Amino acid sequence: MVVIRLSRGGAKKRPFYNIVATDSRNRRDGRFIERIGFYNPVASGAEETFRIAQDRLTHWQGVGAQMSPTVARLVADAAKKTAA
Repeated sequence: MVVIRLSRGGAKKRPFYNIVATDSRNRRDGRFIERIGFYNPVASGAEETFRIAQDRLTHWQGVGAQMSPTVARLVADAAKKTAA
């Protein structure tokens, strides 16, 4: 099954997450099919915290990919922020 989840990168104490579409059997930071965005929880100032390619997200959901709970929360928060 294809799942859309976070893949951790960055240095120690400075996390940076790529949002990837991957097979659920692959490791968290292992092989992935496509990188569709990123999440930077320690962004400061005018740096961008979250970005996702909405067209690729809808494509993967259309072919049956499931979002992880954390990615679903981030997407919902971003949608709420843009609506306000």
